[in-house]
Amino acid sequence: MMGGRRWNSAASATLVSLLIIFGFCISSCFTDATRIHADYIVSSCRATTFRRLCVDSLSPYASVVRNSPMELARSALSVSLSGARSAAAAVSKLAADGTLAPREAAAVRDCMTTTGDSVDELRRSLEEMGNPKAVVGLRLDDIQTWVSAALTDEDTCMDGIVGGGRGMGGVVKVAIRRQIVNVAQLTSNALALINALNSASP
Repeated sequence: MMGGRRWNSAASATLVSLLIIFGFCISSCFTDATRIHADYIVSSCRATTFRRLCVDSLSPYASVVRNSPMELARSALSVSLSGARSAAAAVSKLAADGTLAPREAAAVRDCMTTTGDSVDELRRSLEEMGNPKAVVGLRLDDIQTWVSAALTDEDTCMDGIVGGGRGMGGVVKVAIRRQIVNVAQLTSNALALINALNSASP
């Protein structure tokens, strides 16, 4: 009887030990994989102009990106589109402000148009990125053209308000700049990572 109890106790202790070791191995492997994927993002972001923003904005997608240039570019495009939508919504809200001077209102309306175009171009690009053949031939060329056009639209908004709007109030400049600069940098990074697909594709 006592021998049976000792055997059960020893077996239980062994089982617990094995479970602990197994859990440690799983945790260790998971941590190593996460670190590898995060390192891949850091390395890939060296091809972009705004590296810190690239790493910060894409690190949450490490488990999705893994070591895939295509998934990295797609995630960057998704982040850019999300930012563009937020910026377009903010600009539209500002355009509805009845207290703006005529020149300010005109500049904001122009910016609303260009940010809307940017959203459309980025959305179109992201949809095309879902095509398995997107990195081949003209499809990738189309995506590069659309993302480049989106970046131009964002820059145009900034030029009209910050660069050319000498008579525009500082509050309006700050409000627009805060919304547009970040998305323009995200779009620039996305374009750089999409361009890198040319060298990554077979």
